[in-house]
Amino acid sequence: MKHLNVKKMIIPVVVFLAVVVLGVSSLHAVPAGHTGVVTHFGAVDDTVLSEGLHFVTPFVTRVIDMNNQVTKAEVLSASASKDLQTVNSTVALNYRIDALSAASVYKNIGVNYENVVVIPAIQEAVKSVMAQYTAEELITMRQTVGAEMQEEISSKLAPYGFSTQSVNIVDFQFSEEFNAAIEAKQTAQQNALKAEQDLARVKVEAEQKIAEAEAEAESYRLKSQEITDQMLKMEFIDKWDGKLPVVVSDGQSLFSIDSILDSAASSAGSASTPSAAE
Repeated sequence: MKHLNVKKMIIPVVVFLAVVVLGVSSLHAVPAGHTGVVTHFGAVDDTVLSEGLHFVTPFVTRVIDMNNQVTKAEVLSASASKDLQTVNSTVALNYRIDALSAASVYKNIGVNYENVVVIPAIQEAVKSVMAQYTAEELITMRQTVGAEMQEEISSKLAPYGFSTQSVNIVDFQFSEEFNAAIEAKQTAQQNALKAEQDLARVKVEAEQKIAEAEAEAESYRLKSQEITDQMLKMEFIDKWDGKLPVVVSDGQSLFSIDSILDSAASSAGSASTPSAAE
């Protein structure tokens, strides 16, 4: 009797568990930023599921979640420039799977699409664009090179259902010989620029000196026009210390004023003293 009761209890439990399993199997939640690709016995349905909870047929329908969020693929690539310089570059691509193309990507490529399609497309685009520029142009025109890479990659990935968001050239590496040549060229350009600046400075300083000399000459000219005999006399009187000059000249010889005065005094004294004969 007890054995029969156990059997009666097992059956409802089994039925309940089966219902729970079927219920769980009939529900699928598509995460945010994903698209659910539906397959029936392995055959891919063109209809995809959006984000959220969906009812599916248990054991018949399978849902594969395809990521539609922006994904980064970073690739190391060795290529040759237009002037045959070896360039080792690191390029990062931000891309995503278009929601409406998720079923096609899964059906034609699978979930390993990055290694199958994306990375080879980046490598091919990098080699193609690099070959159009010299090594020096790759440095000076980096933004233009990146834009052309993105355009080239987009043209390769768009037919598969991918959209490119941006391409970033993370790094350029050249040979040591090329780096030394670039450094030498930059040094020469800097020296030439410094020499040009020094020449301009010297020229400006010379022009300033000429202008100062011209201004000084003009000042002397104006002053000479203002000087008169009366002004010279007044200037002489203002600066005279009250002493007569000690030396005079007749244009040929110099005479001492003191000796002349002494001689004159002696002559006057002799004239005023009577001689013994008188």
